[in-house]
Amino acid sequence: MPRSTWTTVGLAALTGLLLAACGGDGHDGPPPTADPLAVPPAATATPLAFTDYVGSRPPDDTAEPLRLEGVEPPVTDDEEPVPVG
Repeated sequence: MPRSTWTTVGLAALTGLLLAACGGDGHDGPPPTADPLAVPPAATATPLAFTDYVGSRPPDDTAEPLRLEGVEPPVTDDEEPVPVG
């Protein structure tokens, strides 16, 4: 191959290496924190888990309400109701 072809191949390889090195430091910032007002998925696994979660919430009339959009409380047809609290 002529010398200019080798120079072109070398410059292309060097450019590729430099661009690959500019990928960033791999840190995207701190991980997102859990929303304290969102109902955790584990609380909707069973009716008993939901009752335990709701009963474990501290009674506070001034607190923000839980975010319930997209939450479907679990139901059962073969268990007796459990009192909350």
